[in-house]
Amino acid sequence: MPNKPIDNIMAIADQLRDQSPEAERIGQLPDETAKKLKAAGPIRLLQPKSYGGFEAHPREFAETVMAAASLDPATGWICGIVGVHPWQLAFADPKVQEEVWGADHDTWMASPYAPTGIARPVDGGYIFNGRWQFSSGTDHCDWIFLGAMLGDADGNMAMPPTMLHMILPRKDYQIVEDSWNVVGLKGTGSKDIIVRDAFVPNYRVMNGDHVIDGTAQKEYGVTETLYKMPWSNMFPLGITAAVIGIAEGALAAHLDYQRDRVGAQGTAIKDDPYVLFAIGEAAADINAARQELLANVDKMWGIVESGNEVSFAERAAGRRTQIRAAWRAVMAVDQIFARSGGNALRMDKPLQRFWRDAHAGLNHAIHVPSTVYHASALSSLGIEPAQPLRSMI
Repeated sequence: MPNKPIDNIMAIADQLRDQSPEAERIGQLPDETAKKLKAAGPIRLLQPKSYGGFEAHPREFAETVMAAASLDPATGWICGIVGVHPWQLAFADPKVQEEVWGADHDTWMASPYAPTGIARPVDGGYIFNGRWQFSSGTDHCDWIFLGAMLGDADGNMAMPPTMLHMILPRKDYQIVEDSWNVVGLKGTGSKDIIVRDAFVPNYRVMNGDHVIDGTAQKEYGVTETLYKMPWSNMFPLGITAAVIGIAEGALAAHLDYQRDRVGAQGTAIKDDPYVLFAIGEAAADINAARQELLANVDKMWGIVESGNEVSFAERAAGRRTQIRAAWRAVMAVDQIFARSGGNALRMDKPLQRFWRDAHAGLNHAIHVPSTVYHASALSSLGIEPAQPLRSMI
């Protein structure tokens, strides 16, 4: 029986740590790292068994992403984002599944889903145009999911608004080089994408609204619990898991750095009760973030596996849990980084990279708490939130 991807990741732990500075320098994962990840298999965790995947429990997916991110934030981030795309492709048209995976089960897909393109209907499909930011891991991907708004005959957004997820091969889009000049998660290579007048056939288009509310899965007729899970639980899962894993890596780097350090006032850190208090508190908060994320996905799995619908209120509470877990973990990193002394700021120290990358991960749209907290609070009061508050839930 082959090793689990998490075991394969840990088997190359030293290589993943060692390549981090190079990934940051070139602004993407080195080709050799991508090759090792394909061999390790984390991107196939949510992929159908019929195409060489594991069809793993999402808890295992999250645990694997955390492990990778604790070694190298960029690697974990790509495992979390690129790794969730096979889950959605599993209930797309069988023809596009075969196009993507038929010849190579290790084909990777990029995104983003932000609907910053317009898809104009034509015979047999759509003419597609747009530009997107933040396509993580895109240099190592051969296909892409892109968000779009349905257009009218003139190329303007149709009314009422309808969101689409377009599936394109590499030849139909352009990666914009030098479009990823950032302070954190540099190694993810999350570059801009441009599409100009690409024809996208109907079978490569998914109704984005239906994907999010679960209608698409029902229409496809999936029977596996994995593919009936709510999109709003699955899509953010890899991203939040990566942030928590980065926090775990920051804690490990902090402990390694502080173990033999003597502070500015001549007190060994191991004898400084104030720093030790901060370490203990941060460790507890980071672990709490991990446990609540995993418990949340277990809860959703239990609801779906029992044959019940996950209600909007339950989805909102789940999103609230994901967001708070990410924020709790990053706030804990801040507490230990602030007690690491001036030398922790040096670019040859891994702790500063974990700190920057953790904050960059918190900037992802799925970690914005405002509307999610608002919607979950209303739902807990038995009040149906209005449509703008229901976004990404």
